[in-house]
Amino acid sequence: MMQNVHLAPETDEDDLYSGYNDYNPTYDAEELENDIAFQQAVRTSHGRRPPVTAKVPSTAVTRPVATGCGSKTSLASSMGRPATGAIQNGVARPMTAVRAAGFSRAALRGSAFDPLGPSRGPAPPLETRNEDSPEEKIRQLEKKVNELVEESCVANSCGDLKLALEKAKDAGRKERVLVRQREQVTTPENINLDLTYSVLFNLASQYSANDMYAEALNTYQVIVKNKIFSNAGRLKVNMGNIYLKQRNYSKAIKFYRMALDQIPSVHKEMRIKIMQNIGVAFVRTGQYSDAINSFEHVMSVAPNLKAGFNLILSCFAVGDPEKMKKAFQKLIAVPLEIDDDDKYISPSDDAHTNLVIEAIKNDHLRQMERERKAMAEKYIMTAAKLIAPVIETSFAVGYDWCVEVVKASQYVELANDLEINKAITYLRQKDFNQAVETLKMFEKKDSRVKSAAATNLSFLYYLENEFAQASSYADLAVNSDRYNPSALTNKGNTVFASGDYEKAAEFYREALRNDSSCTEALYNMGLTYKKLNRLDEALDCFLKLNAILRNSAQVLHQVASIYELMEDPSQAIEWLLQLISVVPSDSRALSKLGDLYDSEGDKSQAFQYYYESYRYFPSNIDVIEWLGAYYIDTQFCEKAIQYFERARLTQPTQVKWPLVVASCFRRSGNYQKALDIYKDIHRKFPENVECLRFLVRLCTDIGLKEAQEYATKLKRLEKMKETREQRIKSGRDGAGGPRSKKEASAGHDSGQDCSASSKGERLRALPGTSDPYESSSNKELDASYVDPLGPQAERPRTAAKKRVEEEDFADEDLGDYLFQE
Repeated sequence: MMQNVHLAPETDEDDLYSGYNDYNPTYDAEELENDIAFQQAVRTSHGRRPPVTAKVPSTAVTRPVATGCGSKTSLASSMGRPATGAIQNGVARPMTAVRAAGFSRAALRGSAFDPLGPSRGPAPPLETRNEDSPEEKIRQLEKKVNELVEESCVANSCGDLKLALEKAKDAGRKERVLVRQREQVTTPENINLDLTYSVLFNLASQYSANDMYAEALNTYQVIVKNKIFSNAGRLKVNMGNIYLKQRNYSKAIKFYRMALDQIPSVHKEMRIKIMQNIGVAFVRTGQYSDAINSFEHVMSVAPNLKAGFNLILSCFAVGDPEKMKKAFQKLIAVPLEIDDDDKYISPSDDAHTNLVIEAIKNDHLRQMERERKAMAEKYIMTAAKLIAPVIETSFAVGYDWCVEVVKASQYVELANDLEINKAITYLRQKDFNQAVETLKMFEKKDSRVKSAAATNLSFLYYLENEFAQASSYADLAVNSDRYNPSALTNKGNTVFASGDYEKAAEFYREALRNDSSCTEALYNMGLTYKKLNRLDEALDCFLKLNAILRNSAQVLHQVASIYELMEDPSQAIEWLLQLISVVPSDSRALSKLGDLYDSEGDKSQAFQYYYESYRYFPSNIDVIEWLGAYYIDTQFCEKAIQYFERARLTQPTQVKWPLVVASCFRRSGNYQKALDIYKDIHRKFPENVECLRFLVRLCTDIGLKEAQEYATKLKRLEKMKETREQRIKSGRDGAGGPRSKKEASAGHDSGQDCSASSKGERLRALPGTSDPYESSSNKELDASYVDPLGPQAERPRTAAKKRVEEEDFADEDLGDYLFQE
């Protein structure tokens, strides 16, 4: 084999790059397959090659290698070939690397020098991952479980609780499959406990969010009882919350205390929150003393607004004035931990500083500070109003104590609000003088408080109909704060009361410009436009108000009223239907619906709503009259009697209702009952001509002896009325030609001859409607009468045989005493 090896000559050692372009067949790899000696060496030495170790590749400089220019140490290769640079037969073998340094046989064929080897093409593709391997399947399943848990949490935050629960259940199922597969492949120590904990915890949370408390408690028990999970005892807080929602307060306290024992003292904030929950649970069970102890511990360690307010409530429930005072002082002393408003005022005219201040003036942190301050003021005001009447002998002294405490705290601006609340308390006790005096104390205060006090004073005087005082205080409120919508509304009310609707509308519009959500100004402006007969603008105001105040009965009524004025009964009916859906017991709305349906000709719907109105308010005369007339129209006089009896009880001084009741009895064939009612009417109203006429006819028809007596009374009453009318006529001036009584009576009688369909025409002839009791000026006594209910319907014939005509009582000879000479 060595005979084919040609060593590089040692001449020209100074030229380091000499010989690179010479072709040496030794480096021709294509001939190695035909080299018998090389193939024999490979076969004999391959098995004795030392094993390749994982070693960081290094360059040739890291170890001493003999070169042609250096040491002549002889190093043999593993295949028996002379080492690089070794001297053999007096000739040194040239130094080489694993691959050629950019020169090969191809250089003789015209190829360019390529030391970095980009011309060798792309690198071979990476080895593909075997997706069928158990480890890969476990990895993919674990990734899917994590994704399901995240999707469940996202769905819960978006409010889709049902989807969140489904995702949590799916994650639980896949996690159990994952555990079984991991147990088959690896040892149990390799199970991902964190993933199992997160899946179970998320599932329990979703159960609790969906009010599935039993399932949530079972899931929490699985976590708590498993000793593998660290810090699982803290979840007993969640279990206590569930028991608190279930109103199982004893168990809630038990679990809170168990959680408190397992939480180390370094977690101060968590322990304080659990103590607050224990206090709330004690309040729910009525154990106010234990609740006071819990809240006092919280206020001594880490005071906060909620705990302080709950402490005041517990002390109020116990009824201890001294504890209430101490608790109120503790509540006042709770630090707000917010920046002063001076921070948001620019100290200079620096443009950059002003931009920064504008940016942070209404950012999320500033909004959070405002919410916290508003919550603190709400708690303090509520607590003061709660304890002021009970901590001292009178509520005024209690309010004064609260005001003094507030003035000495960081909430100085609340002192004026407490004073105004004191005046409002006087109003609730109907002590108007004290309320007015308290409010008048603010006339010399700053503009904001002065405007609020003047607004309340204006409203007070307006309620007392003292419009001059109301107007003066409204002016004071407007001058103190021009942008106070309540003050502008009160000023508009005083102008409205004086009848200047245009000016009132201007004040209401200005109030709305200052505060577009001022519903009082918008409502009053709609009423003003309605007074001005600008119905379209009024309707627009009330429709806007309906969009703000959904299901407001007053607004719905006004919209329906305007549509009725615009002669659109269908729209009016639609809005009234919405109104009775909000207040189904409003008798006026029901009667108005009945009236609209009656005007549309729908008697059945009209009867339904009139009847509902009668059920809720059976003393409405208009409703009673309509229902009675409806039954008379349908020939059910017996049913009409109960409604007219109700009208008789409602208006006992009106004679027309008993007359109608008697007529109903007579039409139904109960003549004796009708006669008794007529006699009772005659006793109560002896000068009633109509009653006497009915009595004469009924007694004559039945054949009673009282007929002559009643006829005599009727004759005497007619003469008395005639004499009275003659005296009245003689005293009048002859300027106008008065109608004769005969014409008036004839006109009245002719108006009673027919029965109309509408309510007014139907009951126009009822006694007492106009003046039906005037006697005729005719010489002859008019003993005829007309049924106030109209002519009776003719009974249908039931046989072909002709009946013997009974003598009509109207044609009976009444005697000469009924006729004048």
